Amino acid sequence: MGGEVRKKELGPEGYSQLGKKGGQTTKERHGPEFYSEIGRKGGEVVRRERGPEFFSKIGRKGGQRVRELIERGKQTMG
Repeated sequence: MGGEVRKKELGPEGYSQLGKKGGQTTKERHGPEFYSEIGRKGGEVVRRERGPEFFSKIGRKGGQRVRELIERGKQTMG
């Protein structure tokens, strides 16, 4: 409930700035290695829970999306 009250007090822009300030503070305290480490840990959990096939599946989806966007761009320009 406290977060909702604070969000109403600050409004969307103020709440966004507060989040950015917190992110900047975290970056200054922990450095870029911190983000690498939490990303690695998160990836390990996903691999353990969903298996390596999940990464293959999302990789194919991403590649297909890129192909679609390239094709759409070619049609728009040509």
